[in-house]
Amino acid sequence: MESSSRPPFAITKTKTRFLGLTLDECVQAFFGGNALVAVIVLGLITIFLFREGSGFFTQNRANLELYRTAGLEYVDHLRQQEEDHTALTRYLFDLRVRAFQHYTDEEGVDLAEANQRLMAFDDYSYDFGDTVEPLRGAVLDLSDVATAIKTKALINEDRIEERRQLLAEGKDAEAAAVQITDIDFDAELQPLLAFRPHYGEINAAFSASLDEVLEQQPPALPTPVLQKRFARFRELVREYQATFPAIETALDAWDHTKPVSFAKAFSSFVTGSRWLTASFWQDWYGVVPLFVGSLMVSIVALVIAVPLGVGAAIYVNQLASPREQRFIKPCIEFISAIPSVVLGFFGIAVLGQAIRLLSEWQALSWVPGFPVAERLNALTAGVLLALIAVPTIFTLAEDALQNVPRAFKEASFALGATRLQTILRIIMPAALSGIVSAMLLGFGRVIGETMVVLLCAGNRIAIPDFTTGFAAFTQPVHTMTGIIAQEMGEVVQGGIHYRALFVVGMLLFFIALLINFLAQKIVHRYRISIG
Repeated sequence: MESSSRPPFAITKTKTRFLGLTLDECVQAFFGGNALVAVIVLGLITIFLFREGSGFFTQNRANLELYRTAGLEYVDHLRQQEEDHTALTRYLFDLRVRAFQHYTDEEGVDLAEANQRLMAFDDYSYDFGDTVEPLRGAVLDLSDVATAIKTKALINEDRIEERRQLLAEGKDAEAAAVQITDIDFDAELQPLLAFRPHYGEINAAFSASLDEVLEQQPPALPTPVLQKRFARFRELVREYQATFPAIETALDAWDHTKPVSFAKAFSSFVTGSRWLTASFWQDWYGVVPLFVGSLMVSIVALVIAVPLGVGAAIYVNQLASPREQRFIKPCIEFISAIPSVVLGFFGIAVLGQAIRLLSEWQALSWVPGFPVAERLNALTAGVLLALIAVPTIFTLAEDALQNVPRAFKEASFALGATRLQTILRIIMPAALSGIVSAMLLGFGRVIGETMVVLLCAGNRIAIPDFTTGFAAFTQPVHTMTGIIAQEMGEVVQGGIHYRALFVVGMLLFFIALLINFLAQKIVHRYRISIG
């Protein structure tokens, strides 16, 4: 062939240069720059999180040290004893409500007659409630002493900070005028320590009063179930009494000069079960109830989203006609385009109320937690999060199925396998690693979601009562993302509360990082298995 008849080569090199770079080098710099931007953004986010959150544990340590040196820790031993008694009183109140409902709903007696039948029970409850009064009065007096010491210490810290700022501005005269008083904690705590012998007397009298109540004739209750619950109440009171010596031992061993370790400041966050802020008594920053709430709504979401997402992916990839594929795929992917705040409104206005009405059906009374007490709970939030996770799981699972070599499928059919056998025995095992990766990324998607859980999870900062079994999923919860969105606008920048929220963000960051790492490892293994 003559050289003049040959078609020109599609790619030609030119000598055009821009800023001294060839065209190829410019293209390479453009794509490399994009990758560099991603790395820089990730690095900046990481540095920002660590910079804002790293000071939390130092501040939390100071927070716990003040809690100890001001005597609040000492008084809390007694406050806990009083609160345990209050919990037992609530137990009795619950028994009364159940007995009253039995009389009115099942026996059909009028309200006056029901109250008349429960008079002996009420007298018993009053006697039990009165036993704690001496301790309650002492706790109130000691609380006033401890809070006064803490207030004095906080005022002193504010004045020290004021003087530091004035000195930094060069206002030496004003700084010298700021009054800072040294606090003698040994002297301030004497009223608390002097109470210890009197507490022994109160404790002995308290225990004797409980014995007298327990020795009374048990009040009549209408059903064997309620009588059994009352017997359990008596056991709980005995267990409660058995804790009294340990409280006295803890008071004897208490030392306000004992330093708070950095490990204690760390463990109180990681294992703490209380997230309590702006309290007159003591602020606590325990992440466990928030982590449990996030995990519960994520579990509900995945239980719903994984079968829906994977099932839809199998149908679309293996069974659906081209027309069905063109209709179903955009519909599922469009769900991810719905703003999460719109889903949250839907949860508040429709789904929560629908679940509540559904739970009141007699035919569904066997479902744990039904009827639900509150329409906004972990179940409602989890169902909505499932809608968010389905497109992610569907898309990634469908890609994994698409990547299974066609020869696997053809070989299965050649051996006489049916379509269902080929899907279950050949396609699914070959794509399993990719499907598991899709599940993990779906988990990462739902645990980081904010608006839906903030609107629909109930926002109760407490660990649900897992003694109720699966009914715990119908209780309100709060989540890590929800607490950040709810409280970040109310905190003082640089304060302990502000930094605590950033540490929660760091925990979320590492959870997302771990999930993505596991997903990448699984995908890598999948590629090797079919290579």
